[in-house]
Formats: sequence, structure tokens, C-alpha cells
Amino acid sequence: MNKNEPIGSIGLANTAEVQAAGRQARSFGEFVGLMALMISLVALSIDAVLPALAEIGQELGVQRENDNQLIISLLFLGMAAGQMIYGPLSDSTGRKPAIYAGFGLFMGGSLLALLAPSFPLLLAGRVLQGIGAAGPRIVTVALIRDQYEGRAMARVMSFVMAVFILVPVIAPLLGQTILLVAHWRAIFGLYLGLALIASLWFALRQPETLTPGQRIPFSLTRIGQAIREVVSNRPALGYTLTLGTVFGAFIGYLNSSQQLFQNQYGLGQLFPLYFAILALAIGSASFLNARLVMRYGMRWLSRTALLTLAGLSLLFWLLAYAWAGQPPLWALMVYFLISFFCIGLLFGNLNALAMEPLGHIAGIGAAVVGSLSTFISLMLGTLIGQSYNGTVLPLIAGFALLSLAALGVMHWVEARRL
Repeated sequence: MNKNEPIGSIGLANTAEVQAAGRQARSFGEFVGLMALMISLVALSIDAVLPALAEIGQELGVQRENDNQLIISLLFLGMAAGQMIYGPLSDSTGRKPAIYAGFGLFMGGSLLALLAPSFPLLLAGRVLQGIGAAGPRIVTVALIRDQYEGRAMARVMSFVMAVFILVPVIAPLLGQTILLVAHWRAIFGLYLGLALIASLWFALRQPETLTPGQRIPFSLTRIGQAIREVVSNRPALGYTLTLGTVFGAFIGYLNSSQQLFQNQYGLGQLFPLYFAILALAIGSASFLNARLVMRYGMRWLSRTALLTLAGLSLLFWLLAYAWAGQPPLWALMVYFLISFFCIGLLFGNLNALAMEPLGHIAGIGAAVVGSLSTFISLMLGTLIGQSYNGTVLPLIAGFALLSLAALGVMHWVEARRL
């Protein structure tokens, strides 16, 4: 290998030797399947347990029903912390050790939650799961970049993200099916089993893609410098704040969705079906965005989506208030479908806008943007979820206020460009 090749923070091991070794180890289809499974572990960890929240709370003696939402929130807390570490760690030790560390922590958290005799111990297991899940989620993208670039990488990521988008559609149904035939702890057994399968598959079939000559020593100073650069760069900070604010509304929905559909609207075992329909709205927006962004641009799409989300949420809050916080289910579903389509457009575009000025520190910059936006969204989404009062009013108000706040931050960013 030519040691004079430039070294990036994600790693640029896109060499003939690495590609040849990878192709000898497994086919393209197997590689895509493995990467999709590893990335999808995050979505599965969030959504499959949703139908079981009430049962978990009842068995473990949770007094306030809203506290069951912490089973979702604390997974995000772990992910926010983990995102900051795995990128630099994989640049230093190689991709495989970093992913092994993530799988190990995830399996440890799954086992703790599986056996937890109390609610605090289960929550500790969820934090550990989140820290672990961040490893495969973050490092897998770097691993793909090591072996593919340009259109070839875009092709791989398209296949992988197609699977990732489908997981939220089927995960609650999978969790509900488990509850019909087994105890809720079997869901955590599923997490443990899938992580074990993925880690063994990865160990046996995926070669290391970052050679020793391309590795960068782990440094807390590098992380600190990246944080300072993101915070001091107006577009990077502004769009990160916007992303976190918008995602906060979505986490508020995730936290309260089980209570909203199963309890307030009495859907029971039909909850996964309605959740899947709404997940498809986000997925379809993600697919369409690839075409729309080339025609309209990221900023125009983001502003339009935020304006639509804010205006629609304010209008629907007034209608919901007139219905005493209990609008007809069909009206709520129409509102959510349009809102989630807007959110689906925002996720990719805001992340790309935040990363636009950080190309020279892309790897660690992505970790900082991801971690900071997740921390922000966690705080806001938990506040919305904990405000649930048996009506849709706190949730819709959260969507309206946070989309207006995101518009304000985006205007602050764009004012410098005008």
C-alpha cells in the first residue's frame, strides 16, 4: 500500500487490496445484508419494544404511566453518548475492534434488561444498549466508505437504507407478535440473539478495512477541537440545533405513541399497523428527497417542510382543542402522515446542511453533529412525552412550538448568507 495517500478521519482505505479481500470474503449481496442488519439494530431496539411498554411498567411496579416512556428515552441517551466515541475509536483501533466493542456493550445491556428485577436496572440496561448500538450504527458507514466511494457507495447506502427504513414498519408488529406467544422479556432475548448473530457473521465474513498505516491515534484533544469547531461555526451549529429541535418533536411522538394509540384510541393489538403506516410516510419522504433535492435544493426543501409542519400543527392544535383533545382517529392520522412526510424530508437535508462546512473533519464532525443533535432532541422529546395527559394536545403543541423554533434558528443561520 502507498503510505503517502491522504488519511481522512473516516479512513480512506479504498485500496485494491482491501476491496479484493472483501469481495473474496463475501458477495455484494451478503455484504449489503450484513451492513443493513448492523445499522438496523438501532431502529429495532427503539420500535420493537413499544407494544410492551405498558406490560413492562405494570410488572416492574412503575407508578406513573408516563415513566414507561423512559424505556425509549434512555436508549437515545446512551446513543448520544456513544456517537461521540466510536468514530475516533475506529480511526485509531480499526473498524472491527470498535464494532466488537459496540456489540459487546449492546449484548450486555440486552442481558441486563432481560434479567432486570426492577425498573431502574432495566433502564440501566437500555442506556447500555444505546451506547452499544451507536457503535455498529456509526462505524458501519465508515466501513462502507473504506471499500466504496462515489456512486458505488451511494448504491450500497441506498440498499442499506431501504432496509433501515423498513425496520420501523415491521418492528412493532414483531414485538406485538412476541407478546402474543411469550413474555415481554423475550423481546430483549430477540435483541440479544440478533446481536450475537450479527457479531458472529461480522467476525467470520468481514475483513478489516482500515490498515495499520492509515490509523490515527485516539485523542480527546481531537474530539474537543471538533466540538469547538462545530460550536463556533454558525451554519454547522445552527443546522445542528435545527436538526435536534425537529427530531425532538419526533422523539416526543415515539415516547407517547403507545399510550396515544393503545390507550387513548383503544387500538390494542392494532397499534403496530397504525405505527407502520406512519413510518412509511417518513420512508417515502426519504426516497423522494433524493429526487426533490436535486431540483429544489436542501434549504428550500427544509424551509418549506418546516413552514408546512408549523402551520399544519398550529391549525390542528386548534381543531384538537375544539374536540377536547380527542380528534377523530382519521383526522389525527391525516395530520401525522403529512407531518411525518415533512420530517422525513428534514432529517437528511438538515444533517447534510450541518455537515456542509465540516468536510475537512467529516468523520469526527459527523459524530459531534449526531451526538449534539441527539442530546437536544432527547431533552425536548422527553419533555413532550412526559407532558402527555390523555389527550393529543401536548404532543401537537410540541410539534408546533418546536417547528416554529426550528424556523427561527434556520432564519438566524440564513441571515448571515443574505
